[in-house]
Amino acid sequence: MTHLQAGLSPETIEKARLELNENPDILHQDIQQVRDMIITRPDIGFLRTDDAFILRFLRARKFHQMEAFRLLAQYFQYRQLNLDMFKNFKADDPGIKRALTDGFPGVLENRDHCGRKILLLFAANWDQSRNSFIDILRAILLSLEVLIEDQELQINGFILIIDWSNFSFKQASKLTPSILKLAIEGLQDSFPARFGGVHFVNQPWYIHALYTLIKPFLKDKTRKRIFLHGNNLNSLHQLIHPECLPSEFGGTLPPYDMGTWARTLLGPDYSDENEYTHTSYNAMHVKHASSSLEQEDSPKPMKRSQSVVEAGTLKHEDLGESENTQPLLALD
Repeated sequence: MTHLQAGLSPETIEKARLELNENPDILHQDIQQVRDMIITRPDIGFLRTDDAFILRFLRARKFHQMEAFRLLAQYFQYRQLNLDMFKNFKADDPGIKRALTDGFPGVLENRDHCGRKILLLFAANWDQSRNSFIDILRAILLSLEVLIEDQELQINGFILIIDWSNFSFKQASKLTPSILKLAIEGLQDSFPARFGGVHFVNQPWYIHALYTLIKPFLKDKTRKRIFLHGNNLNSLHQLIHPECLPSEFGGTLPPYDMGTWARTLLGPDYSDENEYTHTSYNAMHVKHASSSLEQEDSPKPMKRSQSVVEAGTLKHEDLGESENTQPLLALD
């Protein structure tokens, strides 16, 4: 085992070999071959090229070297083309801090049965007078930068669940094609993460319409990992065990507290009031921040979508979805 795999469990190392074609005997050669391609793109500033950094791109593309390099180039090109998004790209940036404090994104402490980290978005909590969509996207990208430092997550990947309960048509009207395309480019095309599934829950008809609008921007592989569950939590539980989910999604865990992940990133500077103080946090220097979740104090809950948990079941307002709505597509 190479030092680049230090800290990984034997099971994860075997998973990387079987699923990602990772071979510890030639790991350094694979990394160097990607690094040697950098000279072919003098138009891009590759600001980080160390072994550990390049390795996450190889894992994201199953050790196809050309695909890994293309992703590496797109990662830095996306940042060059959207400089304002990555200016003061830290948790203490006022816009990012507001989004984090409002629960964008939520990050569950426990992983799913496949070792994947579960991210949550409660769409109705988007206060458009307080948070821009761009700042929410920045907070999500920053969170992923922190989480992807964990090698286990580089291999096992992520799950995203979006709860659309009480997300109004007025709120949806702010999701323009241009900003949705920006999000897709940042998450699908320019970040070295493996997304095992994106799950829509309680989505109204106009979210279906938005999904149809963005479909042309999605790769086939991404489309196969998007599930539209509607009000049918049973179909969600077939893919993510209830033991891994908070009660909002019919799971056995307590309701999710919106401040959990913000406290992890902001530490003593976290506040659930509209006050913002300075912190020297810098995402590129945080290692395994998610492991500190269990050390945090009991949180003060924020507002969430208007879901009512009764006797372990979830009741939602009727959003026009059939109770028997099935996932649109299945994982391959």
